[in-house]
Amino acid sequence: MHVKHPRIPLAAGATALVAVVALLLAPTPLRSQLEATVLDPPATAPTVAPPPAATTPSSTAAGVDPAGRGADRTRDDARLPGTTEPGTLPPVVDHGPRTGGKVALTFDADMTDAMRRQLRGPNPPSYANLAIVELLERQRVPATFFLTGKWVREYPELTRRLAANPRFELANHTYGHDAFTSDCYHLAPLPRREMTADVARTFDVIAPYGGRQTRYFRFPGLCHDRAALAELAPLGLTVVDGDVVSGDPFARYWQPIVRAVLSQVRPGSVIILHVTEANAPMTDEALPHILAGLAERGLEPAPLSEVLGEPTRVAPRS
Repeated sequence: MHVKHPRIPLAAGATALVAVVALLLAPTPLRSQLEATVLDPPATAPTVAPPPAATTPSSTAAGVDPAGRGADRTRDDARLPGTTEPGTLPPVVDHGPRTGGKVALTFDADMTDAMRRQLRGPNPPSYANLAIVELLERQRVPATFFLTGKWVREYPELTRRLAANPRFELANHTYGHDAFTSDCYHLAPLPRREMTADVARTFDVIAPYGGRQTRYFRFPGLCHDRAALAELAPLGLTVVDGDVVSGDPFARYWQPIVRAVLSQVRPGSVIILHVTEANAPMTDEALPHILAGLAERGLEPAPLSEVLGEPTRVAPRS
């Protein structure tokens, strides 16, 4: 895999900047959500079915256990893709080897407190794009999903569905999509003392679903510095940015998304997309064209661990 020196990704391109700012500022979805989903919370404060039981990481002044599950770290955890030596600065990767023809489709599942409030209001939007999941399932396309803990809490059944698919990997995108630097696209900054526990808690929330678990982590907005990396050192993880930014958040047409992906993609690429329908309403329209364009270029989607050259393992469901 391609390992970078820790740095703040100051720009992922003008398209990405505009897209992420729009993601935070636009409260209204640009396209109606799928009516077929039964996973969306109802308009009035719902009772969400609880996910499988997960433990709360035990925190101390110095952080939490390297595995993010207190003293319960198992040997299986240490073999998960993305696992690194606890206590060392996490590696930051953009892409895999530029040989062969594999690329990784990665989908971020964001969920902020503001998004959750919209789910409790009238005419709640959908932040779970079932059309994407159904297309990937139908065409048997591998993908890796970077999940926020709050998204998992809102969509436990869909999370179970993702975990049950042997072609899908599950990764960590923080608990509530807060920023890990002071200036990150207007995201609310997370206090440094809370960073370790936030990421550990998210691993805890995801782990009980089983399936293809990983120790991959993506910062919101791709914003990080050496201080943020140092806070995650106890967790033994790998930070994954990406070298192909699709610009799909709040895109009004699918064509620019397709052009952005196909103009940047190369063997070993890590493609950043979103599965949050209301905030990325055209991604499902773009995806079939992206898949066709990849095939024309002789590129094949694969799980992130395979693109980065790591073995894949299925974690037992607890």
